[in-house]
Amino acid sequence: MFGLFGKKTNALLGLDISSTSVKLLELSRSGDRYRVEAYGVEPLPANAVVEKNISDPEGVGEAIKRLVNRSKAVSKHAAVAVAGSAVITKVIEMQSGLSDAEMEMQIEVEADQYIPYPLDEVAIDFEKLGPSPRGEEQVEVLLAACRRENVEMRQAALELGGLKAKVVDIEAYCMKRAFSTLVGPQLGDNADEMIVAILDIGATMTTLSVLSKDRSVYTREQLFGGKQLTEEIQRRYSLSMEEAGLAKKQGGLPDDYEREVLKPFKEAVLQQVTRSLQFFFSSSQYDDVDAIVLAGGTSSIEGLAEMVEAKLGTRTLIANPFVNMSVAPKVQVEALANDAPAMMIACGLALRSFDG
Repeated sequence: MFGLFGKKTNALLGLDISSTSVKLLELSRSGDRYRVEAYGVEPLPANAVVEKNISDPEGVGEAIKRLVNRSKAVSKHAAVAVAGSAVITKVIEMQSGLSDAEMEMQIEVEADQYIPYPLDEVAIDFEKLGPSPRGEEQVEVLLAACRRENVEMRQAALELGGLKAKVVDIEAYCMKRAFSTLVGPQLGDNADEMIVAILDIGATMTTLSVLSKDRSVYTREQLFGGKQLTEEIQRRYSLSMEEAGLAKKQGGLPDDYEREVLKPFKEAVLQQVTRSLQFFFSSSQYDDVDAIVLAGGTSSIEGLAEMVEAKLGTRTLIANPFVNMSVAPKVQVEALANDAPAMMIACGLALRSFDG
């Protein structure tokens, strides 16, 4: 049985490997208050990660090594995640009296019923969810399977970066954990009763995760992200990709940028949000959501949340998991605040330190 969810280990670094960067977060906890001990973002070489798959473990490993050194992170144990699209998950029912070892044996015997790949090619894990609605003698168990190469590539990249992968999680569950623990309370006391759409708009991929009463009910990935804005800046103003990326963050572009480039891109984001939600409504029993949370680097574009809220008439919030956290002296507070919406998955991973 492969530790796809992993078991509790103290002080894990949350390490989010996306298509353009690696994000690192180390948290500590005192009582119910969290503190950011170390944080950093390191760009990746072009095409080192393509559509969430690592194609250049050496390049990713070198970036991790630089990031660990620069952030002065202490722990050498890390939690990483695989994309939801790389994982098959299924909720099955099992007898409630079974021990973890007995469940493991039974799942290994029956796994080929649930998983359409040869079993020697997949990593399998399970997590008890709680009693079955159908009766006390059964429990619901989440079974997760992922192609072994996806997990092994991440382990290899971490080892090249001087770290050990203790936990391999699933991005959608990291997002849910960060939301439930840190962002949900910002929506009010009844957040865990709400239907919440979380849109994670990354560099190349937009992922919609919908939570209903604190359970994940829908996940969908689409090829769309902030890289399209960077490419348009690059094309229009004859800049290199690196210069365009910096200009996007730091400003200093010509006067027509807001009107000619940024506004059409914000409209394209709005279209993606609307389309993603329509897909969700048409393929589920839901026809509305109570709140929208925008995450990912692209979500911090000024005025985007207000635009979404005005168009859809639904309360819209930019994700900031650090609102109630204290920060260690070595952490750059301003940089952390700027990157906050993009740190949700890293946060969900770092929170694994406090499981159990």
